[in-house]
Amino acid sequence: MTSNGAAAARPEIARPEIARPEIARAHRIVVKIGSSSLTTSDGGIAPGQVQKLVDTLAGARAGGREVVLVSSGAIAAGLSPLGLRSRPRDLATQQAAASVGQGLLMGYYTHLFATHGLEVGQVLLTVDDVTRRGHYRNAYRTFGRLLELGVVPIVNENDTVATHEIRFGDNDRLAALVAHLVHAEALILLSDVDALYTGHPRLPESRRVTDVWSDDDLEGVDISNRGSAVGTGGMITKVDAAKIATSAGIPTVLTSAAQVSGAVSGAGVGTVFHPTGKRRPTRQLWLKHASDASGELVLDDGAVRAVVTRNASLLPAGVTEVRGRFRAGEAVDLVDLRGTVVGRGLVNFDADELPGLLGKTTRQIAAELGNGYDRTVVHKDALVVMTDFDNLPHTNS
Repeated sequence: MTSNGAAAARPEIARPEIARPEIARAHRIVVKIGSSSLTTSDGGIAPGQVQKLVDTLAGARAGGREVVLVSSGAIAAGLSPLGLRSRPRDLATQQAAASVGQGLLMGYYTHLFATHGLEVGQVLLTVDDVTRRGHYRNAYRTFGRLLELGVVPIVNENDTVATHEIRFGDNDRLAALVAHLVHAEALILLSDVDALYTGHPRLPESRRVTDVWSDDDLEGVDISNRGSAVGTGGMITKVDAAKIATSAGIPTVLTSAAQVSGAVSGAGVGTVFHPTGKRRPTRQLWLKHASDASGELVLDDGAVRAVVTRNASLLPAGVTEVRGRFRAGEAVDLVDLRGTVVGRGLVNFDADELPGLLGKTTRQIAAELGNGYDRTVVHKDALVVMTDFDNLPHTNS
């Protein structure tokens, strides 16, 4: 699969040892493993599979590397003990299974890492922990201290108390966000498929995609296959997670749990997604990939240009309509007059405060209401652009 003329200049992968030096030399890595790689097909933990994972990560720790493990499997591990034949559809039963399974899973991890002389620390995250300013700073400090103490953090979404329905493939995205949060130098996504293929892996005409340098390399690649019966993910969530990580400068390897040793050591296994961007402020990544908007602000064309091309704050004069109910400090989508989402940011006003301010300059607002109202609607430091300006309709304004 070639995408353009530049592809011919890309280096061939050496086989089989250190094919990917950027992975091999990564000091801090995040490893995500899916439910199907940790549990049996009917639920319950598969001890041998967990053992292989732990042995590999403990070996990396012994070599002086820092490891953060993002582990799915709580719900799946709780199925068999609760006598459930398949993953439940209703939220309450999912949460019950997670409550039982998370303890069992952590028990296995605690015991197996202890045989290598390592302690583990459980870190359960919710969306609030990675979107609200104070929360993610606290999460960063927690991870940093755990790693300083030589502990292996084990991360999962807090399925037991999640207030929103558990979403498809969420831990893949969570792993990419955690990789950025902890300043990881590599992300490894493990599932039951050994690489990204041009079609379904079982089809004889499908071939492995060894490297992804840009979206061009994904043209013609079928990523629609779903995950296992006990998991929530599929190939599309892995690719999306890889894009999040690589857009922040973190190389990502996608392979199977059976290839974990080779993936961690930098061998030529699976598919490697190469960085497409550079590290950005953590809050911007959270806003773009981990936040749910509580409402919308409709911007005129001049405000769209200011926000997207000039990195400006959003002022009341540029807002034409307020949609939804939200409070100051929550995330809102910024949309143009045609309904295209152009940005997302943390709003400085409650929804019911804004209608009376629309179209007015900050000087007018201050004169009418006092200096407490002469602030931006969304400050540029709490705003992320969600689209390329070249793709937006151009106007003469």
